[in-house]
Amino acid sequence: MILRWLVVLFAAFSVALPAAASPVRLKDLVEFDGVRGNDLVGYGLVVGLNSTGDGLRNSPFTEEIMSNILERLGVNISGEQFRPKNVAAVFVTAELPAFARAGGQIDVTVSAVGDAESLLGGTLIMTPLNAADGQIYAVAQGTIIAGGVSAEGEAGGVTQGVPTSGTIPSGARIEREISFDFTDLEVIRLALREPDFTTASRIERVINGAVGRGVAAMLDSGTVRLDIAGMRAPSPAHALAQVENLLVEPERKARVVVDQRSGTIVMGQDVRISRVAVSQGNLTLRIQERPLAVQPNPFARGQTVVVPRTEAQIEEEPGIGLAEVPEGTSLSEVIAGLNALGVAPRDMIDILKSIKAAGALHAEFVVR
Repeated sequence: MILRWLVVLFAAFSVALPAAASPVRLKDLVEFDGVRGNDLVGYGLVVGLNSTGDGLRNSPFTEEIMSNILERLGVNISGEQFRPKNVAAVFVTAELPAFARAGGQIDVTVSAVGDAESLLGGTLIMTPLNAADGQIYAVAQGTIIAGGVSAEGEAGGVTQGVPTSGTIPSGARIEREISFDFTDLEVIRLALREPDFTTASRIERVINGAVGRGVAAMLDSGTVRLDIAGMRAPSPAHALAQVENLLVEPERKARVVVDQRSGTIVMGQDVRISRVAVSQGNLTLRIQERPLAVQPNPFARGQTVVVPRTEAQIEEEPGIGLAEVPEGTSLSEVIAGLNALGVAPRDMIDILKSIKAAGALHAEFVVR
């Protein structure tokens, strides 16, 4: 019976059910202190566009950077009327991975700044990438792979995707390394991606059980302290290699996630609902204006007058009446109770909001 309810709910209400919690590798639950990437950004010029670049009258910054690049290359264009249509000013962004070494290559994303129509087929000219400290850590250059296409005619056009943004795989070469000595760490903090006291306690217990000593200590719901010296490993890298693949069963909050645009409802396995009665119906108000022109009789004195006429109508659908949703002690029972209401997906979202407001839905309610 429960299986039949689940099948009906998937087909009618677009409700997705996450799988039961299962053991997860430690590396997928936490971030290791010091092991992180760094964001890079740069401002550059794309050339080689097919008359889809910036309009230089509307984007003077494009002309300025183009002049600076040409002057660095020994070309003097002072006082010249140089207004090409195949160049565009862009922002270049990338992430410098942890422990990246000089000479390595990373991917970059290129996005138009001005009124360029498309970056398709363009080439990024050598662009330095800076970090938050203002230092240059990489240099980007290469052919852009645009993320869309655009076509235009005299009477209209069509655009698919985003042609003003693209990527360059391995388009930046690392020139400077992050000054961070990982080998000197004596203590490493493990930061949980989703803080939870139960999960942090389980991480502490699993690590101590695997090592055989009390090397891990829970500091709060989002942090576990790992004693490198107590693990007696040759280095912090060896210590993390010993623990990062340990399996831990995470504890998740009871949560209901609703996407109003698509009508999708996602429920966690720990969602519970108290006994509640629900009534739902739709009320439609229609107002139409139908003015009527009134004319005098033939050969009679008078003038044409427009008489206003308004028609107002209220329609109310029968709805579901007052239905009882029984108390659910499991996700299957909650689903069966809600599905018994027999309403559309978007009406189901409104019902869940009302049940939450009434205090009968025991879960975090997230609307996107």
